[in-house]
Amino acid sequence: MALQCGIVGLPNVGKSTLFNCLSNAKAQAANYPFCTIEPNVGVITVPDDRLLVLEKIVNPERVVPTTVEIVDIAGLVKGASKGEGLGNKFLANIRETNAIIHVLRCFDDDNVVHVDGSVNPVRDKEIIDIELQMKDLETVDAKLKRVEKQAKTGNDKDARKSYDVLLHVKELLEQGKSARAANFNEAEKAAIADCCLLTIKPVLYVCNVDEASVKTGNKYVDAVKEAVKNENAEVLIITAAMEAEIAGLDTYDERQMFLGEIGLAEPGVNYLIKAAYRLLDLQTYFTAGVKEVRAWTITKGMTAPQAAGVIHTDFEKGFIRAEVIKYNDFISLGSEAACKEAGKMGVEGKEYVVNDGDMMHFRFNV
Repeated sequence: MALQCGIVGLPNVGKSTLFNCLSNAKAQAANYPFCTIEPNVGVITVPDDRLLVLEKIVNPERVVPTTVEIVDIAGLVKGASKGEGLGNKFLANIRETNAIIHVLRCFDDDNVVHVDGSVNPVRDKEIIDIELQMKDLETVDAKLKRVEKQAKTGNDKDARKSYDVLLHVKELLEQGKSARAANFNEAEKAAIADCCLLTIKPVLYVCNVDEASVKTGNKYVDAVKEAVKNENAEVLIITAAMEAEIAGLDTYDERQMFLGEIGLAEPGVNYLIKAAYRLLDLQTYFTAGVKEVRAWTITKGMTAPQAAGVIHTDFEKGFIRAEVIKYNDFISLGSEAACKEAGKMGVEGKEYVVNDGDMMHFRFNV
């Protein structure tokens, strides 16, 4: 899938350190602003315990997990919407992503310079929000001018729809709110899709805390949660410096030992990757055979032919039917043959909407 999450934040909040933990792509991480100039793109493996279970049952030659793309974007400063600092580059890069991972500094450390001189994650969040909102307001005003005449004098229903939605967005932006606060339906989003609004993208807030606060959070995390309580956004707590230590360990056993010592079940980046996957509205289906057990990424709501097309376009063009086994049924019964014998294999047509965890086998003819 070509969908991407962009990691954003002010300089020196831990973005690039976190990105390095997520990806083999090595962004420069240093204690000064703008150390990441060009966006770094990492293709990140999505942790999924179901693959490990399937591997034990099927014993395939190889296992292929699904992935998600994460983009590390240059740190933003005040005035970005007017071209200050790396503003134009930042805004252009974030416009190309589908969702936002907003990293906020929630730790005290005199050795790590804060661009504004003090730690205040709510203020930092608002700095970026305002810059994105100002850029969106500029975009909305320009579009309103183009469609106003058509909307008011003609019979163009699409222009009228677009105009009404844009007026709503303008009102929100002028109140200091983001476009996502409107909770538009799909038709309303489609009416303004060509605007590529920055503040309509779904967002995940990542609070980068000190090691002592990784389990419980701290006063900064509490302030962030209070500030975003009406945004319908997830807040994740992580310690980027500690994640870098974990990522630097050579073996799986060493990493597990380290995690055990600090009382964590798995690295925080695993939770972050899964959250990013959800943020992009993605889900997984599986194919399983002796050659390969594989996880495939689809957008929620995809039909069986569309899901087949992720494997190959010919599968979608020549789709006949899909044979579907629910993951839990496969695990409990232990094989495709057992599922078929127990009546647990469904034969689905073109209208079938694929569920997360479905095990699929496609019949097609080209």
